Amino acid sequence: MPRRAWSWWLALSVPVALCYPWLPSGSLIAGIGFEGVGAIACLVMMVAIRRLRPPNPRMWWLLAAGNAASVVGDLVYDYLLNVAHVDAYPSVADIFYLLSYPVTVGGLGLLVRGRTRGRDRVGLVDAAIISTALALPAWTFVIRPISAMDHQGLGDQLVSLAYPIFDVLLVVMTARLVMTPGARRLPFATLMLIVAQVTRLVSDVAFSATSITGADFPWLDGGWILTYLLTTAAVLHPSAARIGEPGPHRDAGVLSTPRLTLLAAASLLAPVVLAVQGLRDRREIDWLAVAAGSTVLFLLVVARMKLLLDRVQGQARQLDQLAHLDGLTGVPNRRSWDEALSRELARARRSGEPVVAGLLDLDFFKRFNDAYGHQAGDLLLKEAAATWRALLRDPDVLARYGGEEFGVVIAGLPAEEALTIVSRLRPATPRGQTFSAGLAEWDGTEPADELVRRADEALYQAKAAGRDRVLLAKNVTLAG
Repeated sequence: MPRRAWSWWLALSVPVALCYPWLPSGSLIAGIGFEGVGAIACLVMMVAIRRLRPPNPRMWWLLAAGNAASVVGDLVYDYLLNVAHVDAYPSVADIFYLLSYPVTVGGLGLLVRGRTRGRDRVGLVDAAIISTALALPAWTFVIRPISAMDHQGLGDQLVSLAYPIFDVLLVVMTARLVMTPGARRLPFATLMLIVAQVTRLVSDVAFSATSITGADFPWLDGGWILTYLLTTAAVLHPSAARIGEPGPHRDAGVLSTPRLTLLAAASLLAPVVLAVQGLRDRREIDWLAVAAGSTVLFLLVVARMKLLLDRVQGQARQLDQLAHLDGLTGVPNRRSWDEALSRELARARRSGEPVVAGLLDLDFFKRFNDAYGHQAGDLLLKEAAATWRALLRDPDVLARYGGEEFGVVIAGLPAEEALTIVSRLRPATPRGQTFSAGLAEWDGTEPADELVRRADEALYQAKAAGRDRVLLAKNVTLAG
């Protein structure tokens, strides 16, 4: 099919939907036109699915089947009314009309599942807020009045109630689709599907209002026709190829201004319903439904705030890790090492226990990088940090001091035992590499920076003595 087939389809078909309400009501041309446009839309959609082979074809086939069920319902209704001269309600036509709802919802459900990353609890709660808010006026102004009307038997009452109930279900799934994460902008094909469902819902609500109030809405059939045409245009659009993909990740936990406005408006529907009923007739206020809807909305908003709080707390933990851990090796960074050293010295002032600080430097690291590349050098740093960390005691602190240099803090052990522990790390250094290290034991009064300076001097002495050794400051003992 041509790439611009969708634009040609809309250019030819949308005027049909807009002009249809102007046709003489009940005329033969109006009847043939209504079913004809719906049948052509379904046929084009099925051909497009077979030829274009969009991803997630089951979703498209279900949407096509939902539209087809509605068209079959129209055909059966016209046959019964104009050929068999049977004006019964409910009738066989209602079976097909009602069947179109769960089939369409199933197709939209497959689309939501494809676009959702993980569980997407935030999008689920937001959709529940909107759906609950819209269900309250649907119950108050549509479902409840229909249930109170005079019906010709139980079947009449059940079928009459089924339509608005299925509409609420369609609202739930459409809201869920709007709230799914993915690209910052929804694919145009998805937008057309959303508009198609909104158009259908508006027409259904107007039809229910006709049943309740007797008001006439001549554009009803045009709205249903537009639903067929937009659904077909969606599968013809090039973006249908990526309609079910999650797309670039969008943080659904963020309360953007449009999203917050939508949720606020949904939460205000309960008091609006209460106000409308109070203005119409204070004796007919449906206080039980309003109270239940308000309670559910309040709990959903609390759940939404809890998810937002969890997200903020999770980000705070991530930021704390980023501030205290080295991004390459995963061990504490220079800042964490400074804090750990200051903390151990403060504890040692109270307890009198020894504290040893040391600096480890990989030998000839630049030569290794030049020979094997920087990626190999990064891998050596990560492997060395993991290996050394595994050989140290749990209380000992190993941190990346900078470049290929690491710092270590060993508390509670005298200098000679700390020397033995650090010396054990040398033969375990990965990839056949070595390191030089300098250790210094705290003298009980010197500041942290002076202790580090002495360890740094011992490190340079170890390098000058031939590398691949550990030297204790102010001590001639070498381990090498």
